[in-house]
Amino acid sequence: MSITVFVADDHQWVRNGLRSLLQTQHDIKVVGDAANGRDAVERVMRLCPDIVIADIAMPVMNGVEAAQKICEACPSVRVIILSMYSTAEHISRALQAGARGYLLKGSAGLELIDAIRAVYGGSRYLSPEVLERVPINSLTSLDTDV
Repeated sequence: MSITVFVADDHQWVRNGLRSLLQTQHDIKVVGDAANGRDAVERVMRLCPDIVIADIAMPVMNGVEAAQKICEACPSVRVIILSMYSTAEHISRALQAGARGYLLKGSAGLELIDAIRAVYGGSRYLSPEVLERVPINSLTSLDTDV
């Protein structure tokens, strides 16, 4: 059985690149994508993928707002933020909205694959660069729902 993934990013080349990367994995299947947060929420609610990979900076509705709406409407769907924003504020807001993972766009492709598998398995995944920016005590309060 494949891990179903939905990709939300406002850049077509990013969506295409992620699709190409993920389709090389035997256990991951990309089931859809969207260029803005509103479309992502609508399509995710129809498709109910296992994982949503979302950028923060998207038109119409940003990735944090989309993550919150997705997590509220479809609690079984897990969101991973893949963003260029590395500030503690961006990371904390995404995690508070319900994201289970946060990676920087500079991360290697294999790290994203590891993150997908970890989050699908019920873990939280934060890249090492993200962990350096977020206080540990803010993470422990988020894990009360795990």
